Amino acid sequence: MYGFSVYPRRHVTEPEIVEAYRGIPVANISDVMARTNGGGALLRPMHDGTPMAGPALTVKTRPGDNLMLHKALQIAEPGDVIVVEAGGDLTNSLFGGNMLAYAAYRRLGGIVISGAIRDLAEIREQSLPVFAMGVTHRGPYKDGPGEVNCPIALNGMAVEPGDLIVGDLDGVLAIPREQAGLLLAAARAKRDWEIQTGEAGRAGHFEKAWIDKELAAKGCLGLR
Repeated sequence: MYGFSVYPRRHVTEPEIVEAYRGIPVANISDVMARTNGGGALLRPMHDGTPMAGPALTVKTRPGDNLMLHKALQIAEPGDVIVVEAGGDLTNSLFGGNMLAYAAYRRLGGIVISGAIRDLAEIREQSLPVFAMGVTHRGPYKDGPGEVNCPIALNGMAVEPGDLIVGDLDGVLAIPREQAGLLLAAARAKRDWEIQTGEAGRAGHFEKAWIDKELAAKGCLGLR
């Protein structure tokens, strides 16, 4: 029937690339991607803060309905991050404690939903990453329509099936599968630079000469 489709996922980010990104702060990766394709501030961590990294299994569903999310949980591979485009609607929760237990049993890498969840107390205690836009006690419908493994966009982030999804307390970011390996060295270098800068700051050393240099280049008056 039109509107109900489960497509094959033809490519995924290589496992060694996924592991290499694990532990690199999302903010550092975002910086080397020129602050593009990151989920906006509405996608917040609902779990205990454990970092997330894994290939995307995408879901598109109508707001308030989680039928196709249940199907995605059933077919996901260990380590997959299920990313759900649900229109940003917070009227109904699409994910809760029972689904969390099943996702953990399947050893999934995480859940990202442009919608609401429930059973927050239970989810907060777990290490399986769950990112969502809000919380409500209202349960979901299970009527469809929806699609699995299709291109989606949520909260400013475009995601293709198999893209690398990373997340931490600062939010969620999608790295296009074809670019993940190419960006890795720059992401590591940015992480190392941030660590060194932080250590210097804690020792009382702050480099601020760049501020006037930038302002002078823009013709700022009154510099001293």
